[in-house]
Amino acid sequence: MSYPFRGAAALAVLLPLLLAGCGGGGGQAGTPIFRTGDSPSSSGGSSGNNSSSGSSSAPIDPAGPSASFAQQCAATNTLAAGNLRTSTLDSEKKWLRAYFDEAYLWRDEVSRVDPTGSAYTGGDTYAAMDAYFEALKTTQTTDTGQKRDRFSFTYPTDKWKALSENAIEAGYGIEWKLTSPLPPRQIQIAYVEPGSPADSAGLKRGDELVSVDSVSADVGDAFGVDALNAALFPDAAQAQHSFVFTRPGGATLSMRLTSASITKTPVPIARILTTPLGQRAGYMLFNEHIAPAEGQLIAAMRDFQAQGVRELVLDLRYNGGGYLYIASELATMIAGATRTSGQVFETLKFNARRSNENEATPFYNTSCILVGNRCTQEQALPALNLTRVYVLAQSGTCSASESVINGLRGIGVDVVLIGGKTCGKPYGFTAKDNCGVSYFPIEFVGVNAQGFGDYADGLEPKADATASNTRFVKGCTVADDTLHALGDTSEAMLSTALYHADMGNCPVQRNASAATARAQGARDAVAMTLQRHPARSNRVLVSR
Repeated sequence: MSYPFRGAAALAVLLPLLLAGCGGGGGQAGTPIFRTGDSPSSSGGSSGNNSSSGSSSAPIDPAGPSASFAQQCAATNTLAAGNLRTSTLDSEKKWLRAYFDEAYLWRDEVSRVDPTGSAYTGGDTYAAMDAYFEALKTTQTTDTGQKRDRFSFTYPTDKWKALSENAIEAGYGIEWKLTSPLPPRQIQIAYVEPGSPADSAGLKRGDELVSVDSVSADVGDAFGVDALNAALFPDAAQAQHSFVFTRPGGATLSMRLTSASITKTPVPIARILTTPLGQRAGYMLFNEHIAPAEGQLIAAMRDFQAQGVRELVLDLRYNGGGYLYIASELATMIAGATRTSGQVFETLKFNARRSNENEATPFYNTSCILVGNRCTQEQALPALNLTRVYVLAQSGTCSASESVINGLRGIGVDVVLIGGKTCGKPYGFTAKDNCGVSYFPIEFVGVNAQGFGDYADGLEPKADATASNTRFVKGCTVADDTLHALGDTSEAMLSTALYHADMGNCPVQRNASAATARAQGARDAVAMTLQRHPARSNRVLVSR
């Protein structure tokens, strides 16, 4: 699917967090985006190894422009429309190699891959194309040893459209929280979508997974991790799996859940709270930068504006990203039109071959209300005109959500970060369809009005942080508190924000993070991270 451009707006296509191999990483500074000059293809990090196992005599370079191979689909490709299945898998691979050469941010680091290798052939066309796509990605790493490109991905086009356009996803209505990638993992329910199968079954935030289909949540082998993956994140409705949970206090819950098509509620909570010293503050839980979020955000902000809110706590701890134009609108509603007028929310920089496409995303001060990939209602947005905002964040805060933080810092808004380190994704891409598959190679990097976008190792709260051009953001490190409901003023992250709003500093932490307090067992076990639908962790482009 080719997303139209909303001026300079680029959408964050959400980061796919897979139950296989974890990304982590720390470091004291973000990895430089560009090592020399202004070429994204000279991005910082260690040199890595750019070669792969392909034969030097193989047709590894583009055979022509991607347009010359577009929609020439293999006869065995069941994802493609029937009338397009007139070609071979080789044509699809030629299209992909050419598209990488045209669009990929690090195009001069594409690995040399023999497309005829056994991993890229066979009867499963999608599996072969996905494997080929993964092999083409840069092998270079950041300064902290993470893969530089841990975000590019592929996805069946019909499934991508279902969530990105309609907020529909197969599942149980559970947002999972993983305390550790290695056993004991402590996989908990972080949030339950109202009206979902999980809600109907009585599951609650804080319930901890014991097993699925008799597979332990602490299983150590790859086969078991795959089984967990399939059960926790079903790819279709009507999938049935048997779950065992324990509830805080010791109760055991056993049940069989059937997946359904879940319609997401991007802004499930927006309410007025009171700080310990009696100040009124708005609290908003924002989980999805998807099209239906826009109307809900506007409604919440209008209510906050009407009630004279002067402090705002924006909860992005589970928000992996989405449409960048929504991030821009949200930032404008927080800071106001006067402060944002004429300012750049985020400048997008493409590879050297596409430098003429570099563009500045403005702070949008009118609504869009996306229908059929086009804005339908451009009306003035409400505005709180705040000079300070509290943002609750954790590792699930990614891409477009990070743009909200970085974009506001770029125009001098005092962002106070409460929680943990964000995922570290200043990159984005458009969805490009070919033969029933949407391809998302990283295409651009985003920087704020001060030219800063160097947070590949995550934006991280630090009590004494003062500079606005580093990845460290003034704030307090606090663990996600699943023993309290989201929006409860006793919940650790929210209570810390309200305390800071009164006192101007971080409270003394009551407990160490559960992640560090728990013993790390089974060191040889397969590590995993929680999977999300890829439409929930990235940047994508929409037109106005």
